[in-house]
Amino acid sequence: MQKKITILLLCLFVQAFTLFAEDSPVIVLLKKQVPNATIKKLKATDHYKEAYEIKIKQPLDHQNPSAGTFEQRFFLSHYDRKAPTVIVTEGYNGRYATSEIAKILRANQVSVEYRYMGKSKPDKMDWQYLTNDQAAEDLHRIRAIFKKIYRKKWISTGISKGGSTTLIYKSKYPKDVCVAIPYVAPIALAQEDPRTDEHLKTIGSKACRDKLADFQRYALENREKLIPMIDTFSVNHKMGFSIGTGAVLEFAVLELTFSFWQYASDCDAVPSRGASMQEIFDYLNKLVGYDFYSDAIADYYRPSFYQFLTELGYYGFVHDHVKDLLVSLKKPSNLIFGPQDADLTFNPAYMQDVKNFLDKKGKKILYIYGELDTWTACGYTPVAGMDALRMVKKGGSHAVRISSFSKEEQQVIYDQLKKWLKTKIYPLK
Repeated sequence: MQKKITILLLCLFVQAFTLFAEDSPVIVLLKKQVPNATIKKLKATDHYKEAYEIKIKQPLDHQNPSAGTFEQRFFLSHYDRKAPTVIVTEGYNGRYATSEIAKILRANQVSVEYRYMGKSKPDKMDWQYLTNDQAAEDLHRIRAIFKKIYRKKWISTGISKGGSTTLIYKSKYPKDVCVAIPYVAPIALAQEDPRTDEHLKTIGSKACRDKLADFQRYALENREKLIPMIDTFSVNHKMGFSIGTGAVLEFAVLELTFSFWQYASDCDAVPSRGASMQEIFDYLNKLVGYDFYSDAIADYYRPSFYQFLTELGYYGFVHDHVKDLLVSLKKPSNLIFGPQDADLTFNPAYMQDVKNFLDKKGKKILYIYGELDTWTACGYTPVAGMDALRMVKKGGSHAVRISSFSKEEQQVIYDQLKKWLKTKIYPLK
C-alpha cells in the first residue's frame, strides 16, 4: 500500500512539473508550431521573463527533404509579445547571452546556432549541405515559426562571421527583418582577399609595422629554440599538433600581424630584438595562441574554414619579408584547415552577389566597424544615397560594439534606429 501511494505521489509530482514547465503561453504556442521541439527552461537574465534552450529538426537540404535532417539548437529569451524581436545570426556555436541591440530595444531574442557547429551537427558531416544558402533557409524557417508568436518588428544582428550571415540572410530574405545590424562583418571577395594584405601594410605607424616585422624575423631566426618550447607546451596541455610544431610556429608568426591589428594591440608591448625566448614564446601565445593550431581546435573550426574557402572568402599571409626563413610553410595557405575530403574550390560570385544586393537594396542596415580591425579592410560601405548607416570607431578593434562609441556617436545610432523602427529606445548605461 505504501509503495502504491509513493508511486501515485511521484506520478502527481511529474504531472504537476510537466504542467508547470508547459504553463508559459509562449511555449504552448511554440509547441503548436513545432510539436517535436525539445525545450529546456533556463534562468532568465537582463530584462527577460522567460528563457529556453530549444532544439528542432531542420532539413539538411531545404530543397530536398529526403536528404535527411539534423537537430538545430537556438535560445529563446522572452520579454513581451508586444515588443520587437531580435534574431541573432550566430556564425559559430550558439550562446545564451543578451545581444546589445536586444537591450537597446528591450526586445525578445532568438539566438540561432549555425548549422554544423556546436550542438547543431548532423550525424554525418556531409559538406555539400554546409552552404550559406542552407543556413539562410534555417533562419527563415525559424523566423517563420516565431513570427506567428512575435508579430511586431524583427531585427537581425550578428558579429564577425555571424555579421556576414546577417547580411547574407538579409540579401536572401529582405522582408524577414525590418532592420539588420551586422558588427565587424567582412564581405570578402576572394579566397585570400588582397585588401587585408594592403591593410596590414598601411595601418598604424610605420614604426609599429617595422617593429612587428622585426619581431617576426627574430622569432623565426630562433626556431630551433622555440619549437622545443611548443613541444613541451603540447605535452603539458595534452594537445595534439598533427601539422607539426614547426608549422605551428610559422603559422603563429605569420598570423601575428592580422591578430595584432584585429584586436588593436599595444605596439609598446611587442618584444624587441634581444628579448628572451620565453618573452617571444609568451607573446605569440597571447596574441595568436598555439592552441588555435591544435587538432581539437582545428576540428572545431573546420566547418567554418570550409565556408571561408568555398563561399565566404578569407585572407592570406603577408610573408615576403620572412619567406627566406620559412621551412615548413614554403607556400603558406589556410587550405590545410579545411576538410581534406571536400572540394575547396572558391566561388567568387557568391559574396559578390551579396554585395550587389547591398549596393542596390541595402536599406535600413547599420554597419559597425573598428578602424584598426584587419577585417574592416573587407568591410562594406553603403553607396551614396542609400538609407543605411556605417559607423567606424576610431582606433577600434574587432571587439567594437555600440557601447564602444562616444555618447554623441551613440545618439546618432539611437536616432537612426528610432527613425527606422518607430519604437522606444533604451540607451545603454
